[in-house]
Amino acid sequence: MPSWTHLVRFVAFEDDQVHLGQLVDPTRDVGLDSINGIPIYAYKVEGTIYNGRVTENALQVRKLLSPIVPEECPYIRCIGLNYKLHALEAGMPIPTVPALFSKPRTTIANPYPGTINIPKIAQDNSSDYEAELAIVIGKSARDITAEQAPWYILGYTAANDVSARNVQVKTPMPCFSKGMDFSCPLGPVLVSTAVIPDPQDLKINAIYNNKTVQEGHTSDMIFGVCELVAYLSQGTTLEPGTIILTGTPPGIGYFRSPKIFLGDGDEIRVCIERIGSLVNKVHYE
Repeated sequence: MPSWTHLVRFVAFEDDQVHLGQLVDPTRDVGLDSINGIPIYAYKVEGTIYNGRVTENALQVRKLLSPIVPEECPYIRCIGLNYKLHALEAGMPIPTVPALFSKPRTTIANPYPGTINIPKIAQDNSSDYEAELAIVIGKSARDITAEQAPWYILGYTAANDVSARNVQVKTPMPCFSKGMDFSCPLGPVLVSTAVIPDPQDLKINAIYNNKTVQEGHTSDMIFGVCELVAYLSQGTTLEPGTIILTGTPPGIGYFRSPKIFLGDGDEIRVCIERIGSLVNKVHYE
């Protein structure tokens, strides 16, 4: 495994180039630091996300980027209805197997100052947020058990499964409504399994325009992280760079009263314990 524990991909002040880095101070919430203009520093990482070696060369972060670039991601797999309390708010029965859909890699978007770009088809007061814990696969996995799953996980980050609800309700298949460009911001940090040995012990929240709208805990997952990785590996190779979105807790805009949807210029944050805050502004194309 690589030597980093808190990996960021960023543009540096020193040379205006893109680098991988290990946070100098991993106790900081760099997502909040970025939006508040607080300096962020990272030790340059030589190599890739899979074999990176942390150097002593510290650089200042000009702009945070998604820890995974689209070219590195072969597949984004997403699990629907995977929190008990979310199933309850939706009035849906608890699923007996994971409900799977996918997002294309063109959905990957950067943290702030990266934006969630809402295309014209979804500018109908129905664009919604979903705070999610994301798994990043580190090496090829096929037909593995839940007990073996941690060996194949590179780390965890935060994700927002942005959804066009009016498009979604017109068909039983959600892929198109959740697959529009820039509808899957990721970040701000990829945290290794050495730092998060138990992914079922994390608080997860969403904050919309400074108001908490989702409050959950990964212990409420119906299918846990390792169970999901094992299930998805059955007869199917999970390649390195595969991203798995693990579902969202209760509080999505569609089920709130009154409903909440993402408006042009709004701010949405996904906050996950031990990872930090994925912050994005909303931009109507």
